[in-house]
Amino acid sequence: MARQFFIIFGCLALGELIVWLTGIKLPSSIIGMLLLTFFLKMKWVKMSWVKNLSQFLISNLGFFFVPPGVAIMLYLDIIGAQLLPIAVATVVSTILVLVVTGHVHQSVIKSERYVIHFEQRHHWLHRHHGEGCDRCKEKKDQA
Repeated sequence: MARQFFIIFGCLALGELIVWLTGIKLPSSIIGMLLLTFFLKMKWVKMSWVKNLSQFLISNLGFFFVPPGVAIMLYLDIIGAQLLPIAVATVVSTILVLVVTGHVHQSVIKSERYVIHFEQRHHWLHRHHGEGCDRCKEKKDQA
């Protein structure tokens, strides 16, 4: 269990160090989790080394929202004074996310359709013209 704490909080500390050294405007916790993800992908850290603690933290995630919730209640007067800008920012950012997500989804679908169309055309040419294309001949020669 100590190794799991060391790895997770070590990544958090590295995130803090990166923010302190570079002055980057990202939360150190985000950078730390990106580092942990990178270390897992590179297989420098094994999933089994952090799995139990990660599952425990995720299962108790609601508990970690209590302090920010209390802090919001302490500053309700400030939030109330800025309610309109907060509401506008929330609505605009929600709409922006929906629009961007929709466009990205449509682009991916178009790309998939293009690939499917190309593959269907490629197979049709093979059926109707016999030998096939140069690309397929190269693949046969390599095999």
